[in-house]
Amino acid sequence: MSKIKVLHTITRFDKGGSAQNTFLTLSGLKQKSFQPILVSGLSLESEMKREEIKAQEEDIRRLESEGVGFIQSPSLVRRINIIKDLKAFFDILRILKRIKPSIVHTHSSKAGLLGRLAAKIAGIPIIVHTPHGHVFFGYFGPFKTKIFIILERLASRITDKIIALTNREKEDHIKFQIAPEEKFLVIHSGIELNEFKEITLDEKNNIKKELGILENSIIIGTVGRLVPVKGPEFLLEAARIIISKYPDTYIIFTGDGPLWHSLEKKALEMGINKNIVFLGWRNDVTKIMSIYDVFVLPSLNEGMGRVLVEAMALGKPIVASDVGGIPDLVTPGENGFLVPPKDSEQLAKYIQILVADKEKGRSMGKAGREIALKFSNDKMVEKIAALYKELIVQKNIRPSLL
Repeated sequence: MSKIKVLHTITRFDKGGSAQNTFLTLSGLKQKSFQPILVSGLSLESEMKREEIKAQEEDIRRLESEGVGFIQSPSLVRRINIIKDLKAFFDILRILKRIKPSIVHTHSSKAGLLGRLAAKIAGIPIIVHTPHGHVFFGYFGPFKTKIFIILERLASRITDKIIALTNREKEDHIKFQIAPEEKFLVIHSGIELNEFKEITLDEKNNIKKELGILENSIIIGTVGRLVPVKGPEFLLEAARIIISKYPDTYIIFTGDGPLWHSLEKKALEMGINKNIVFLGWRNDVTKIMSIYDVFVLPSLNEGMGRVLVEAMALGKPIVASDVGGIPDLVTPGENGFLVPPKDSEQLAKYIQILVADKEKGRSMGKAGREIALKFSNDKMVEKIAALYKELIVQKNIRPSLL
């Protein structure tokens, strides 16, 4: 039986949330009568350190060992670059004409625009897009944002279905008139739940020892790139308030990025540098998150925040910004608290509530574990495969031959 060729394209296939969503989708589709192929950029803009590059290469090897095709387009970059963008467009167009997939599924903004246009010109019968959030606020100035909105509206006209990760993301797209409601389908980003299991107390203490943290210290942590849209400076400001009341508290930033040195400098100026730990990128994020007492996500914009699902799977109570798709995951008073973005005082207030009431934290962590069960990668892939098959039937498409 021939398998249905589906080509995915993404700008950066790194260890970020959108790339990991794509990785799990590709891996799962291979088991469901599809022949997936991935076209991606070189991910140089991610500025990955050696360990992250090794982990990315391992993901690629795993996909190839499972029979997933992998093609790189060196010109496919995140920043606007007319020459590279034209080269990337023609790269994708040539690949599509050679492979002739039945479905093109694009991811994120740049690859989404170039990939969908190339797919339309190449005569691909089914075009699906997953934005993984949006750039309608929190990223660019008003002029550039308006240009992106216009481009997304135009691209939506040649798109059969847009997959939103959360209801809030869908609502934002409709609010900005990107496409009519019937063109959207919500499919939450999934995780490999079996990877997120609580480690032993001895293992936790060993990690604390490695980081120079006393066993009975309070640990507040986040995971994410140190970039403005993730709001790390607001967690640092909240840390000063928390540490003034709970001096045995440590705040751990797990993730790399351009703000690292400025945040270190700011922590030193505030006199709290001894309580702040910058770990950079880690390939053992699950173990690091296991020692957190509270997980914090102070983002200014977030498609879904799949790291929240990972934290919930580990039983961590959440304090996060009330932005993007985060409210789909965090119910105030049940598994965490939501606060306005850029509000360090509110961040500190709700973190302190959980620090002061450990039983509340345990209760919220338990509720989070139950919620996390809804976000398995298997369920995500099943829904995406079902969408593909529905569109194939609607368009009466004969699967491409391998």
